Amino acid sequence: MKRKIYIGLLLIAFIFQASIIQVQAKEFDYKSKEFEAVASQFMCTCGCGQDHFECDPKTCNLTVGFKEDIVEMMNKGWNKEKIREYYVNIYGEEILTAPEKSGFSLVAWVMPFVVLILAGVAIFFIIRKWVKKKGTEVQTPDNESDKDEVEDEILSSMIEEERKKYL
Repeated sequence: MKRKIYIGLLLIAFIFQASIIQVQAKEFDYKSKEFEAVASQFMCTCGCGQDHFECDPKTCNLTVGFKEDIVEMMNKGWNKEKIREYYVNIYGEEILTAPEKSGFSLVAWVMPFVVLILAGVAIFFIIRKWVKKKGTEVQTPDNESDKDEVEDEILSSMIEEERKKYL
């Protein structure tokens, strides 16, 4: 008899477990840290240059719908990567605030910095070469003084010839 009572109580507990033990799913809103992490990875498509978390909903109607969609997806149980994949499939990689860490995207983001560094190094060596070349030309003052003396003699002889003609 006791066995039947225990089995009956277990059966009742099993049937009503949803009402006895309530597991609450976490509800996300616009102020949660998880929402910020998801929304800040997407650029706003209105042209303001901000991510969707920072974009002001008072001035941008696009971000309101986008934020509602993200909250709805998060409440359905979608994780950050699944939401990211969903929007990349719709809008392409242009919607991301940070590039993918693979393939052409990484090259396209890194290449301008590499070119700037290489141009800076090239300019450094060109200027260094010009300074060395100019330094070797300045080191010959004897040749310049000889040229000045010869020019002075030529000029004085021309002046003397002209003076003899008229005097």
